[in-house]
Amino acid sequence: MENNNIRNDNIQEPQSAPNFVMVDTSGQPPVPASAQEAPKEASMEFGPKQSSAPQKKRSGKAWKVLLSLLLVICLGFGSGYVGAGLAMRQAAQGADGSILSQSAELSGVQVMTDSNINTAEAVAAKAIPSVVGISTQREVNYFSFFGNSTGIAKGVGTGIIVSEDGYIITNSHVISDGEADQITVQLTDGRELSGEVIWYDANIDLAILKIEAEGLVPAELGDSDAVNIGAYVVAIGNPLGMAYDRSVTQGVISGLGRSIQAAKDSYSSQVNSMSNMMQTDAAINSGNSGGPLLNSRGQVIGINTAMAPSAEGMGFAIPINTAKNILESVMAEGHVTKAYIGIQGMDVTAYEQYVPQYKAPCENGVYVLELIPDGPALEADLRVGDVIVGLDKMSVDSMSGLQRSLYNYKPGDTVVVKFYRNGSLMEQEVTLQTLPQAETGSSDKGSREENFSRNGSGWQGFFGN
Repeated sequence: MENNNIRNDNIQEPQSAPNFVMVDTSGQPPVPASAQEAPKEASMEFGPKQSSAPQKKRSGKAWKVLLSLLLVICLGFGSGYVGAGLAMRQAAQGADGSILSQSAELSGVQVMTDSNINTAEAVAAKAIPSVVGISTQREVNYFSFFGNSTGIAKGVGTGIIVSEDGYIITNSHVISDGEADQITVQLTDGRELSGEVIWYDANIDLAILKIEAEGLVPAELGDSDAVNIGAYVVAIGNPLGMAYDRSVTQGVISGLGRSIQAAKDSYSSQVNSMSNMMQTDAAINSGNSGGPLLNSRGQVIGINTAMAPSAEGMGFAIPINTAKNILESVMAEGHVTKAYIGIQGMDVTAYEQYVPQYKAPCENGVYVLELIPDGPALEADLRVGDVIVGLDKMSVDSMSGLQRSLYNYKPGDTVVVKFYRNGSLMEQEVTLQTLPQAETGSSDKGSREENFSRNGSGWQGFFGN
């Protein structure tokens, strides 16, 4: 929901660069040296004046005249040097009147003044045509003074065009996890088109939409695995609604591999555990969700997802590599062929709360509650009570983290599962299989593991995968 309580600070216009016009004490501009010399030379009298004074006196006066002439010539040369110095000083100034030469010498870095564009401008110019606004409406039930009531909840988010023919990736919560009754996509050219949900997964907070359009500008996707802490980033989105559409902020990558607990929306107490998130200090506000986090080349490296409302400059994005296999499957086959490991489980921290006598062997992980018959985990000799903490080189600290990690694989891939059993850390190879149709309900639009929390079960976050 939009928040229009925005403080408008007084903005002072920057002063223009000084034009170096000097004035004398009378307030009149000085006359150039070349203009000064001519009148003085014209007023000089080199011939003898009519006078009764002796010739010796006239000779002394002539010497004074000659000396004055020499002084005028010297002043002319001096003013020329001063003018040249002022011209060099003015040439060394930037557009804002600052002197660049001294700072360049001290820093050893030269600023190229022949270019009027910086990194943020270049990234914005490249990426903005690929950024869309997403407006949604859905019917909600809420309790008011008059009892249970029904109303229309409106939401605004952001999306990223990933193909010329209208595929768009965004967050699942932007489309209310598939429950939005109406989805409208706003393009940069002003068109508003109806959006269709092709796929979504609330556990990893990603969704793919489709609009009927051609010739769109798709964003360039980067490699989120190559991102380092401190790397420059730009965030683009629609904070607080479409009145501030495609706002650009910049910052750095503050951290990698973060785990957060994110509330699904304002109308629900459901919390989604998310791991392997990218942290940035680029401003991310309500309405930025689903928008791109870009590197200095204008490539999408993350999908802006969450912010810390009680902190300043703490935003989080889903690494784009998490979505790449999903996008390829949807655009090539029209659906996602999901690999699964064949367990039902829950966060080990939640299991400790429900079973107080249980002492977990690790701080985070996935407690195996049940093995799916004929599933990959059962065939690989995983057991009930094992606590999964990793797949290959990736750590697994939650249910959603395990599911997110599995999107990096395809059915038939073999992974090394790291788990605790009876207090000992063990490893076992597991060959992943195709997630059965019965396990996913409608295959692409939601899955059985989602419904445990939606149906109000006490096993919130319960997960079959």
